[in-house]
Amino acid sequence: MRRYLVVANQTLGGRELVAKLDECVAAGPCRFHLVVPATPATDLETVDRPLTLSGVDGGAGMLPDAGAVGRALARRRLDKELARLREAGVEADGEVGDPRPLHAVEDALRGLDVDEIIVSTLHRGSRWLGMDLPHRIKRHVEVPVSHVTGHPGPPT
Repeated sequence: MRRYLVVANQTLGGRELVAKLDECVAAGPCRFHLVVPATPATDLETVDRPLTLSGVDGGAGMLPDAGAVGRALARRRLDKELARLREAGVEADGEVGDPRPLHAVEDALRGLDVDEIIVSTLHRGSRWLGMDLPHRIKRHVEVPVSHVTGHPGPPT
């Protein structure tokens, strides 16, 4: 069984990343571990919902900080994609990771043995592309790294 570490945030659930994961599933038995860095809301390309996110602040009506909003959005994306994969009969689990994506990958790899890492970034204007994340990950690991660029996934 092939084991994949998938690193994504805003592109989670987007058509390009879904197509890549479907391709992996079609190639044979596999398992995915998703890591969604908790990017602060101020660093996201777009904010999915108003910053008064119901449930983030316990419904108190207070404006949560950008880090809390980022973690909540990451958790929602993760939960939605895990549900989609599991509904399709695919083994998958995941975690919300460090806001710094390279650190999130390093943290996840401490407890995992993977055959490949799939990094998914926005197709343009991506902070992760600006920091050359796919190549930085390649320099830190001894497994193949695939890079998928795409559009944002569905709103959370």
